[in-house]
Formats: sequence, C-alpha cells, structure tokens
Amino acid sequence: MNPIIVTLLIVGGVLLLFIFILIMLFNRLVRERNQVKNAWSQIEVQLKRRHDLIPNLVETVKGYAGHEKETLENVTRARAQAVQAEGGPIGDQIAAEQQLSGALGRLMLVVEQYPDLKANQNFLSLQEELTSTENKVGFARQHFNDSVMTYNTTTQSFPSNVVSGMFGFKQEQFFEIEDKTEREVPKVKF
Repeated sequence: MNPIIVTLLIVGGVLLLFIFILIMLFNRLVRERNQVKNAWSQIEVQLKRRHDLIPNLVETVKGYAGHEKETLENVTRARAQAVQAEGGPIGDQIAAEQQLSGALGRLMLVVEQYPDLKANQNFLSLQEELTSTENKVGFARQHFNDSVMTYNTTTQSFPSNVVSGMFGFKQEQFFEIEDKTEREVPKVKF
C-alpha cells in the first residue's frame, strides 16, 4: 500500500478516535449536569411543600403564643425570602433556606414553653408533616450533593476538564449548612 495512504488512514483514525472521545466526554458532562438539575428540582419540590406548611404552623402557634411576635415574624419573613429566591441562582436559594431553617428551629424552641400548644392535635399534625418534609429535604439534599460531587469531579478531571472548559461547563455549588449553629438539630420534647 502507498505510504501516503497509510499515513492518511492513521491520521484519520487518530482524528476519529479523538472526535469519539470528545463526544463521549461531552455527553457525560451533559448527563451529569442534568442529574444535578434533576436533583435540585427534587429539593425544590420538598421546599415548596415546606413553604406551604409554614403559614399553617405559624397561625397555629400564633393562637397560643401571640406575644412571641418577633419569632413568628422572623419565620414569616424567612419563608417569604425563601419563596422569593425560588427559581433564582442556587446559591441564593440555599442561603434563603438556611435562614428559614434557623428561624424554624427558633420557633420550635419557643413552642417548648406552651404545653397547651404541644398538646394541640392540629399543631401535632403540622409538626409531624414538617418533620417528614424536613427528612425528605435532607435526603434530597444528600442526593443533590452526591450529584454535584460527581459532576464537579468530572469537570475537574483530565481530559474531561479540557472539554468542560471548551464548552463552558461550570462547577456547581453544594447545598451545605455553613453556620455551625444551624447544623444542630433543634430538640423538641413533648
């Protein structure tokens, strides 16, 4: 066979291999980015449920602990900020949810001072639903962070980091609790 043809076949084969690898890496990055988006949407579903429960919880507590106005206003304000952050940058949503978690924790501490409230069936039902929702948010957050870790590892690893740089794949932010006091689970005893 002619050496020029052999050289062209080798160069063509290497070029096809390079294009194949490029396509495979690109598709992997797209798949992992979409997994991160899906994981975030699962968090949003649970956060929406949480946001819907909070006004009922606040109204129930208000009936028993009306003079705890500042705590109730803080929860309401934090909820409004969390709802307003929906659809915005993930970092803003995470910050708003962290504020809401802190406000809810303080509300549950206030509830401790009201035995009649703690015995109220409506409150107990709301609290149980909120606890269930918080657990679901925790599981969804764990799945989201796992997806982000996988995606970020791919965007940083060679050779996929070259492809991610070429096509603008950016690292995602983890959903972490930054304030150490918020990491502590509020203790609610009845």
